[in-house]
Amino acid sequence: MQKSPETFWNWFVDNAEQLTMLNDISEAEGQQLLDQMQHQLDDYCEGLTFEVGEQTAQGRTLTFSAEGDFDLFRYVVELVDNAPDVDWWEFVPFKQPKGKSLKVTFDKYRFDTTKMAFIQLESEEEPDIIGLRVALPTLPADYRPRQDNPDDDDLLVGVYVTLEALLGEFDCTTLVGYLEVCPMPKEPFKEGFRPLDDLPEFVEWFKRSREK
Repeated sequence: MQKSPETFWNWFVDNAEQLTMLNDISEAEGQQLLDQMQHQLDDYCEGLTFEVGEQTAQGRTLTFSAEGDFDLFRYVVELVDNAPDVDWWEFVPFKQPKGKSLKVTFDKYRFDTTKMAFIQLESEEEPDIIGLRVALPTLPADYRPRQDNPDDDDLLVGVYVTLEALLGEFDCTTLVGYLEVCPMPKEPFKEGFRPLDDLPEFVEWFKRSREK
């Protein structure tokens, strides 16, 4: 039976001081505490995860994620909306953008956003979502994806994780509806590609254009 947000927050308030001082307790104690918090989160809504930010002069952040599952977004919002005021803590819904010039590791793949490019794939049937073709310098010129190749699936997931780091979880999940990868063209910008680090600005333009 799913528990209420208050049950999670009651546990958090009881353990907030220890969680604030994670750097000052043993690694084993800290991991046990984080495991307990994940258990409490699972009791509220299985599928949600969290990330504890580094300690700063302002305290720590606690970010909740639905791991890109749109059906669970409402539970993230409900949880944060019901958060109590806790000294030294800020509660954040969804993974936030991490800036530009990122280096992202996923499985055996390494992605450098400064060396990647994208082009929009437009669809008359779905004008309210963004389709993207992302060019990678690491792919051979004759690369063709294969549906039965797990490596191709992992590569696509890795690119998606990179996009999520650029855009944040909410925009990436709600706006990017189609994604494919390709080798980097010899002259990508002449073919209409843009640097991948320009993607956040493009997404903001896309959102404004939908509102008109």
